[in-house]
Amino acid sequence: MNDTFPVAGRERLETAADTQQLGFRLGQALEAGDVVILDGPLGAGKTTFTQGLARGMQVKGRVTSPTFVIAREHRSLIDGPSLVHVDAYRLLGAGDEHAGEVDASGALDSLDLDTDLDDAVVVAEWGGGLVEQITDTYMLISFDRETAVAADPDSSARYVQWRVVHN
Repeated sequence: MNDTFPVAGRERLETAADTQQLGFRLGQALEAGDVVILDGPLGAGKTTFTQGLARGMQVKGRVTSPTFVIAREHRSLIDGPSLVHVDAYRLLGAGDEHAGEVDASGALDSLDLDTDLDDAVVVAEWGGGLVEQITDTYMLISFDRETAVAADPDSSARYVQWRVVHN
């Protein structure tokens, strides 16, 4: 990741457009080999964030939740890195009695992606347990909708907190 995006921070995002804009800013800073983990409950804004990130990276294709396909690859429009958008929850077999025994790099290899992961940016929703096995450094982004809704039940706001993690 280049130095145009802070390595740590926290923002309150009022709308989906605000969430996409933060993703856009990060997408502009990402480089081949970067790994981003998105953590938060269903409906917290992970895919919305990734849509903005994809625009910032200038990649092809509509970004939707990878839940039903496990992973989607979006090629660059500008000769930059591809975006590999992964549903790590399903990839690692969460809920399966053998989930803890899954080799993350083998699971990613089994997706038969056209891109070497070192030449791509990997964004994994529900990625805890995945990245620790495939990289020493990654950005962890946590989405919190509960704090804003507790203060105002009509709020659509979310808090997004991020930091670079070194294993």
